Amino acid sequence: MKKPGLSRRDILQGSLKGSTALALGTVFAAPLKAAAPEPVAITPALIEAANKEAKVILYSSMDLPVGEKLGKAFEAKYPGIAVQIERSGSERLFQRVDQEFASSIRAVDVINSSDASHFITWKKNGWLAPFVSEDIAQHFLPEYRDPEGMFATTRIWLSSIAYNTNLVKPADAPKSFADLLDPKWAGKMVKGHPAYSGTIMTATFQLVRELGWEYFEKLSKQRVMQVQSSTDPPKKLALGERAVMADGNEYGIVLLKEAGQPVEPVYPTEGTPTISGPTGIFATAPHPNAARLFQAWLHTRETQQFFIDFTAQYSVHAQVQSKAGRRKISDIKLMKEDAAGVERMAEEIKTRYARLFRV
Repeated sequence: MKKPGLSRRDILQGSLKGSTALALGTVFAAPLKAAAPEPVAITPALIEAANKEAKVILYSSMDLPVGEKLGKAFEAKYPGIAVQIERSGSERLFQRVDQEFASSIRAVDVINSSDASHFITWKKNGWLAPFVSEDIAQHFLPEYRDPEGMFATTRIWLSSIAYNTNLVKPADAPKSFADLLDPKWAGKMVKGHPAYSGTIMTATFQLVRELGWEYFEKLSKQRVMQVQSSTDPPKKLALGERAVMADGNEYGIVLLKEAGQPVEPVYPTEGTPTISGPTGIFATAPHPNAARLFQAWLHTRETQQFFIDFTAQYSVHAQVQSKAGRRKISDIKLMKEDAAGVERMAEEIKTRYARLFRV
């Protein structure tokens, strides 16, 4: 029998606000119950303790090649510790964690989700362990870290439109979400699913807030190819299976373009949905020291620069630099993220979306 727990709807407080020149940030406005722990440095003692555990298990929604690059970088830095990555869509990971806890399974050490609202639930349930590294304390603004030290914003990315340059001329490409409703794109688009992908859940919430459900009612009549993960639309686009991407992760498009694939991102005139990916440690982590070392390493300047340079995502670490030749996020009109809003609307979004797209 499933143990009683707190659902996403059980939480009454929480918000996501924009801040800094990036106009981004994750703020969970809840009453401060405890101060964050003292910042922890990466010390020989921590490394030794982590080496004894020899493994860290990461649940993540990152595109698998991106996650594997990250894992190999950690293993190269700390050869005695293996990284086991369990990759799935964030909404599926959320369900998996709930099922594991209900069955008294404690498998996950560290989790990175593309649906920031998940951390509201996990924190309320008491499932997260407080931990703050020196880098998080010194180089992450309060907007990007939990006040009690339960998680920090590891990465920022966008859910953009895009098109295949072999199939669509630049002059004919859609410039806005409204353009996707043009009959000429019927049967030519691909998009992800909010019941699987946290990126698409977050983006769908922002689009409903800005454009209303009427937008999705009209879009659903466009015979859109429906895939699961936000990582899938860029791949379908590059293969030429569809001419236009209605949503999906922008970093996938950027990486494919840099690899010579015929894809081009579009930043809609209404604004581009913004997604943050926090990371936290579970209080029941089977490898607690390796988890702390991984969390500390993940938020160092070196690793955060890796996210920018090799995964085409964005970092809120104060010391990182944008990669030359890429568009700066500060030059893009963005939609504002709202983790608490997503938490409140998640079930409605899944239900209404499935009804409209009949999937």
